Amino acid sequence: MPMLAELVDGVIGVDTHRDTLTAAAVTNLGGVLAQTTTSADAAGYQQLLDFARLHLPGRRCWAVEGAGSFGAGLTAVLQQSGEQVVEVARPKRSASRSGAKSDALDAVRAAHQALGHDRPAIPRRRGEREALRALLTTSRSATLARVAAIGQLKALIVGAPEELRAELRGRCTSSQIDYCASLRARPTRSLEHRATVRALRLTAQRVQFLAAEADQLQAELTVLIQAVVPWLLEVPGVGPLSAAQVLVSWSHAGRFRSEAAFAALAGTHPIPASSGQVTRYRLNRGGDRQLNRALHTILLLRLRIDPDTRTYMARRTAQGKSRRDAKRCLRRVIARQLFRLLERYDQPGVEILQAA
Repeated sequence: MPMLAELVDGVIGVDTHRDTLTAAAVTNLGGVLAQTTTSADAAGYQQLLDFARLHLPGRRCWAVEGAGSFGAGLTAVLQQSGEQVVEVARPKRSASRSGAKSDALDAVRAAHQALGHDRPAIPRRRGEREALRALLTTSRSATLARVAAIGQLKALIVGAPEELRAELRGRCTSSQIDYCASLRARPTRSLEHRATVRALRLTAQRVQFLAAEADQLQAELTVLIQAVVPWLLEVPGVGPLSAAQVLVSWSHAGRFRSEAAFAALAGTHPIPASSGQVTRYRLNRGGDRQLNRALHTILLLRLRIDPDTRTYMARRTAQGKSRRDAKRCLRRVIARQLFRLLERYDQPGVEILQAA
C-alpha cells in the first residue's frame, strides 16, 4: 500500500490545545510552506480552512493531534467540510540534544508523522458513537464511585461504636446500606455516636444514589443500542455495557484494515512466547483495556450459557492448553466474530483514502 505522501500534495499538521490551535502546511516531500496559530473556536476553525486552501489548494490531508479531545471540534468541522482527516499520536520529540519544542514544531512533526504512514489512523465517528461513549463513561464513573463509597461505608462500620456495630453485624452488604441510610441520630447519644451515625447515613445514601444513577444510564444505553444495532444484543453473552464498549472502540466500518487489526486493538492477538522446543503464546496486556475487559465479560457469560463455547473450551484444554491459554484463544475468536458482524451490518460512507 502506498504511503500517504504519494496520495496527497501536502499535509496540514495541527497541534491542538484547549484555547489555541497551531497548524503547519507541509508538502508531501516534508518541506514547510507556512505556519499559523488560531483560537480553538468556530472562527479559528474557519481561519484554518482558509489557511489550508491558500497554501495547499490541491490534494491535501489534515493530521490532527488529539482528534478525540482538544481537536474534536476542529475534526468535526473538517469532516463536515469534506476534508480528509487522519489522527496522529503525540509527535515524538527530537533526538537532538537541544530537545527543541514548541507548538509550531509539534505541528510540523504531526504532519511528518502522517506522511510516513501507509494507513494513518482515521478519527472515530461522532454522532451515535459519541453519545454512547458519553453515557458509557459516565456509567463507568458512577459504578467506580459506588464501589469506593461501599468501601468507605465498610470502614466506617468497622470503626463505629460497639452499639452501632452490633446493629449491623451479620447483615449482608445491601442490608447494611439500607439500614445505614435510614439511621437517625439521637440527642442523648455521645458526640462520637451522633457523628458516626451521620457519616454512615450520608455514605449509604450516596451509595444508593450512585446505584440508581448507574441503573438509569444503563437503561439509556440499552435504548440507544436497540435503536442503532438491536441485533448486537442478541449475540450470546453481549449485554448493554459490553455492546456499548465494542461499538465505541470499533467506531465504523473501514477504520480497521482487518479483523487482526481489531484484535490487536482489543489486546487479544497472540504474542509469541516460544523458547527452544516449546511453542506457545502468552496473554497480551496491551491495547484498549476497556475493550479487552468487555470481551472478557462476554467470554465469562458465554461459558455459563453457551454450549458451543464450553465445547470449544473443552477441546482446547484437551489439546494440552491451560485454561488461561484457552480463554485467550476464546477472546480472539469473540473479537473476530464481533468484528465481522459489525463490518457486515454497518453501512459505510466514503472513507478517507479508500481509493488508494
